[in-house]
Amino acid sequence: VSTQSTWGNFFKFLKKDTQMLSTAYGFQNLLKEGSRHYSGLEEAILRNLSACKEISNMTKTSLGPNGMKKMIVTHIDKIFVTADAATIMREMEVHHPAAKLLVMASKMQNDEFGDATNFVITFAGELLNQAEQLIKMGLHPSQIVLGYETAQKKAVEILESLAAVRCTDIRDVDQVAKCIRTCISAKLYGLDEQFSRLIAQACISTLPENPANFDVEYVRVAKLLGSSIGNSHVIKGLIVTRDAEGSIKRVENPKVAVYNCPLDPQTADTKGTVLLKNKDELKNYTKTEEAHAENIIKSIAESGVKCIVSGGTVSEIMLHYCEKYRLMVVKVMSKFELKRICKCLGATPLVRQGAPVPEEVGVCDEIIVEEIGSQKCVVFKRDTADCKLSTIVLRGSTQNLLDDIERAVDDGVHVFKSIIKDANFVPGAGASEMALSTRLESYANTVHGLEQYSINKYAKSFEIIPRILIENAGLNANTLLSTLYSANQGDKTAGIDVESGEITDSSKLVIYDHLRTKIMAINLATDAALTVLRVDQIIVAKPAGGPKPRDNKGWDNDE
Repeated sequence: VSTQSTWGNFFKFLKKDTQMLSTAYGFQNLLKEGSRHYSGLEEAILRNLSACKEISNMTKTSLGPNGMKKMIVTHIDKIFVTADAATIMREMEVHHPAAKLLVMASKMQNDEFGDATNFVITFAGELLNQAEQLIKMGLHPSQIVLGYETAQKKAVEILESLAAVRCTDIRDVDQVAKCIRTCISAKLYGLDEQFSRLIAQACISTLPENPANFDVEYVRVAKLLGSSIGNSHVIKGLIVTRDAEGSIKRVENPKVAVYNCPLDPQTADTKGTVLLKNKDELKNYTKTEEAHAENIIKSIAESGVKCIVSGGTVSEIMLHYCEKYRLMVVKVMSKFELKRICKCLGATPLVRQGAPVPEEVGVCDEIIVEEIGSQKCVVFKRDTADCKLSTIVLRGSTQNLLDDIERAVDDGVHVFKSIIKDANFVPGAGASEMALSTRLESYANTVHGLEQYSINKYAKSFEIIPRILIENAGLNANTLLSTLYSANQGDKTAGIDVESGEITDSSKLVIYDHLRTKIMAINLATDAALTVLRVDQIIVAKPAGGPKPRDNKGWDNDE
């Protein structure tokens, strides 16, 4: 019996093993059931190139001052109407692995410099488009990668030689506004002069004695519905868009205590039931609570604090004693805003009710309630060597418009930070791209071997930027591109005037791109394209069971 049972188990195992082996052939046999595998030219390489070209074709219509906007509705029905490529990429749920590489490259560009994110995606997509033509001609992807790497190094050298303008005085509003204008005009065409000056004023007013210590957190944005865009202005200080609690609306040179918990003596983790039998018990019930609340506020007042910033609710009894001891109370419901207030005032957020120690107290020059339009706001003013605060107050008719302006302002502030690191600028309006294209083509003619084809295609890829600028402006691309090509021969640099539709010398256009930003954008776009070209197989594992959790990171971000 035992011998028959042993042989029976053996044949069952052999049958099961044979069935498993017969379900798939080749490489698929090595993978878990439900996994997918793509390889070869048609399945992997060209499919990746096609996905990257699709995402590039979507964003390139938003490039430049005449770029079209995209309307994105998220899974929580939040609507974004913007031409900012960083926002478009962040809110889109891109699942294709190759297209995600371009998305990550644009995110890195946005984190580092805050500008030229659309350039990264558009240029990378065009590089892959040109590479596809070479692959169909018969070149191996390794030969294309080698040529692209050579062309990338040469392009950086040429771009550094094109530096035409330098911001000599970082504290001069006119110079800084001229340098920021190009970044703003790509998103707020027609309002670029106004907002470039506002951003320049706000950044310069917060600039510390050592410019290297400049922090973008010190330039804030307050969005107030109503009025017109032309009424936007700069206020020195940090603005909280709500009124102060109580009747005290102004304090000078106050010490500030910041609490990250509700100011309520009754706050408890458990519920309790109180049985009152007569009027004396009812009368005496709240006396201990009132005494406890008064002791808390009294100890805070005795520590020298004149203003309390609370990140939670403030009970009426606590507010009553704050009035009695003449303490100003500001309620901030956003934890991000509370964090900025702590950073700017040098305070430590407290999670306990009671008097703060001297090391936990922040300081400020003045805290005052001001009325902007019909909205009352609390302004924290501080002007010291290590912290200077400034807020750009944006006015507008719709929330989407204010959000779009805020993104443009954020990009402008990041450009100012980039100017502090490197003040060199190259000609804009497609001039530097066309100059790179013509000079790289000349360099390609001096290279021998198959690399010449790749370098030539790399040079042609730069033509996509002026072409898109012309097409988005509704002009004739074929005619203007040939004129632009001839105008950039030799050492000359000329760009496109989208208003007049003419090719103009770059010095007369007064449009400049930041040198380091453009170099980083070229490097990131090239690296992303090379990474996609190096992939010859795609292996996709079987998705895990159950619904995929959504990435709700920052779901309560008020920004």
